[in-house]
Amino acid sequence: MGRPHRDDEGVIVEAEQRAARLRSEEHRFGRRGERFDRRSPFVMGMAAAAGVAVTYGAVRVLGSMSSVLVLIGVAMFFALGLETAVSWLVNHKLPRWAAVTVVVTLVFALIAGTVAATIPPLVQEARQLVEQLPHYLQHIQDRSSLIGRLDERVHLQQRITEMVNGSGRFTFAGIIRTGSEVFGVLSHIGIVAMLTIYFLADMRRIRAGFYRLMPNSRRPRAILIGDEVVAKFGAYLFGNVLTSVIAGFATFVWCVLLDVPYAVLLGVVVAVLDLFPYGSTVGGFVVAAVAVSVSIPVAIGTVAFYMGFRLGEDYLLTPRIIGRAVRVPAGVTVVAVLLGAAWLGVVGALVAIPLAAALQLLVQEMLFPALDEA
Repeated sequence: MGRPHRDDEGVIVEAEQRAARLRSEEHRFGRRGERFDRRSPFVMGMAAAAGVAVTYGAVRVLGSMSSVLVLIGVAMFFALGLETAVSWLVNHKLPRWAAVTVVVTLVFALIAGTVAATIPPLVQEARQLVEQLPHYLQHIQDRSSLIGRLDERVHLQQRITEMVNGSGRFTFAGIIRTGSEVFGVLSHIGIVAMLTIYFLADMRRIRAGFYRLMPNSRRPRAILIGDEVVAKFGAYLFGNVLTSVIAGFATFVWCVLLDVPYAVLLGVVVAVLDLFPYGSTVGGFVVAAVAVSVSIPVAIGTVAFYMGFRLGEDYLLTPRIIGRAVRVPAGVTVVAVLLGAAWLGVVGALVAIPLAAALQLLVQEMLFPALDEA
């Protein structure tokens, strides 16, 4: 490139001749030269200045791309969770592409089946709720009832009316804004789904590239710890979904047995909330609030039922389904959920526990031994 050379390029010509002698089939770009003297004041100063500049630039860049990074992180979380199932199929003599296809197909089939089974009852119960609104408003105005006395104290009807009036102004701009928000949510779901499939299909290369960043002397131990972290993610994702399904089904059965209205709707609400730590407790209060329309004893029994279910989930379901893979102390769980929710909202609360379990493993296997030997 840049040939023939001029007379004033003698130094470059000499360097090119040396470069030609260094080139070989084994080392296309020559052998590595000697390392810089890291103790040199100039090198140390330049490294410190470059570190500050790079850190500042990275913070600014990451801040501007936070929404995209959240989507990538969620997709990687799901990919790591599904990697356990893919690895199990691969270990049973199934090609990786076939294992990924089977897992992805089963996940989408499960989601599609759940939606197809719950949408018709949800629509019917939502229609019943709209039809029963005048009856509920009349019940609120009855001062002899519990809800009527509650309305007299906290002005419940006025608050509901203000909320409906504030959110019920159907303008063209409001419809466009709502449509754009729905489209944004659906597009984010599609992006996460596609990224999850890509990450899952290329997980072997991602894994190898990540471990190549580790020094060769510490790479075997890094592989053991890293694979254990991935196993924790998989165990948590599988166990969390299964316990959420159990919570939703238990809610449906409870509501049907006690004639609590909107059993399917409440079951779906509790199942979704149970995906998050302590979500079944919040869902239990929602069900109890609806059970007040039946009777006060039913509402009290509902609260007691969900308190018992919470204990059963913590001491029976979770240990049996997830096992010892994700065992985080209760205090650490609460702190992790609070910090995750404050940092990333719903996404942070969802991934708080497996991240806390991974951090706990790193502290136990790396930090504590180093401190004990110091």
